[in-house]
Amino acid sequence: MPQGTLEVLLVGAKGLENTDFLCNMDPYVLLICRTQEQKSSVASGKGSDPEWNENFVFNVSEGVSELKLKIMDSDCGSQDDFVGEVTIPLEPVFVEGNLPPAAYNVVKDEEYRGEMRLGLTFTPEERHTGEFQVEESFEGWKQSSYTD
Repeated sequence: MPQGTLEVLLVGAKGLENTDFLCNMDPYVLLICRTQEQKSSVASGKGSDPEWNENFVFNVSEGVSELKLKIMDSDCGSQDDFVGEVTIPLEPVFVEGNLPPAAYNVVKDEEYRGEMRLGLTFTPEERHTGEFQVEESFEGWKQSSYTD
């Protein structure tokens, strides 16, 4: 598995199930990449079609194979409601390097609950091998380390 930086452009969502019965919901997204978790801003009063246009950056290490996004509805005075989630396999972005914004199905209880639009960019970490660099030359003398 590659190591590097995963950049997520969270564009928006549409067709979400409105969990607030009296008014528009206030959705936000929890982005989870293995043990790292980040939270988007709350799209106050945006209801079923929120837009965020926010960037998130994750450090990708060995064993990371998917990105999970949980859409929540921010509720004052009570526990936030779970709206749905998206699980994205990361292998395609590891291979391509960049996936332009696309729609992914939002699922709750194994049922379609709308879609979320996001783009992904992966920048691999430069690997340093244990080889020595070319020695620098100083006026005819080469600088090197002295060993017994």
